[in-house]
Amino acid sequence: MRGDTAGKAMQLGHFIHEEWSYEPRFKRVNGWRMHYIDEGAGDPVVLLHGNPAWGFLYRKFVKPLTAAGRRVIVPDMIGFGLSEKPVREHAHSLDGHIANLTGLLRQLDIRKATMICHDWGGPTGLGFALSNPERVRALVIMSTWAWPLPPADFHKRIFPWRMMHAPLVGPYLLGRHNALASRGMYLSVVDRKKFRDESQSVYESILPDPGSRLLTWTWPRWIPLDKTARGLARFEWLERELKKSKFPTLLVWGREDEVFDHKTFATRFKELLPHAEGPELVTGRHFLQEDSGAEIAEKINNFLKRIDVRQP
Repeated sequence: MRGDTAGKAMQLGHFIHEEWSYEPRFKRVNGWRMHYIDEGAGDPVVLLHGNPAWGFLYRKFVKPLTAAGRRVIVPDMIGFGLSEKPVREHAHSLDGHIANLTGLLRQLDIRKATMICHDWGGPTGLGFALSNPERVRALVIMSTWAWPLPPADFHKRIFPWRMMHAPLVGPYLLGRHNALASRGMYLSVVDRKKFRDESQSVYESILPDPGSRLLTWTWPRWIPLDKTARGLARFEWLERELKKSKFPTLLVWGREDEVFDHKTFATRFKELLPHAEGPELVTGRHFLQEDSGAEIAEKINNFLKRIDVRQP
């Protein structure tokens, strides 16, 4: 078997879901216990979530991709899902998350990978790809960003974003009341009734107490809002290196996305990566996987088939 496995399903408890009954695996990365699933065989596809999601976000991708002859790896970022959840803010930085992902994928000796980058999985996955080009074959970019400034209009607004992440309000709303995993995700899908009935409780229950929710209000503080931002240098590097990238790339975006609207952000990626395919638009707000998971998986399969023809 690849990797270390969690011995019994009971370790997942009520997080087992009819669409997420995959064998849990764990690796020690940079001192933390990181959970991932590893299904199928073939060239790897690495699916990366953001805040406050976890691997469950990609539940409708795994079977279509493995059926098409791909190995599917879905990590939970440290602080999310079934991975260890540090309770000290200094454990959470963009560079730290890139290092954690790098530690996992190097231990698994991943090569010829397609990186699926969404939300914070964008700067994290692109950070890995641009630092380890010999291990990466292609990119799929969805509802994310990879440059320092200007920020999204959504992130400049006093309400709700900047207020929610203020020093006192953030821990109260996002820590005590789990607002980002509940109300925030609910408002960030198109079919809200379906989301509430099928999956909202899974995202809420994986973060059961304020201590486990630390990352939901601390990681967003790394979003550059001006030139004094602590993440500025890393995002400047991402933008600079991305301009040089020749990886085959597919852009997939939610038509209704209000966080990273496709007219601004997909267009900017096309400027940085003029060879990229797309953007291919699907039904979806920020968490477009919830509304159009099966459709996006099909688009990824078709994209990889085209690459297979060009690069046998």
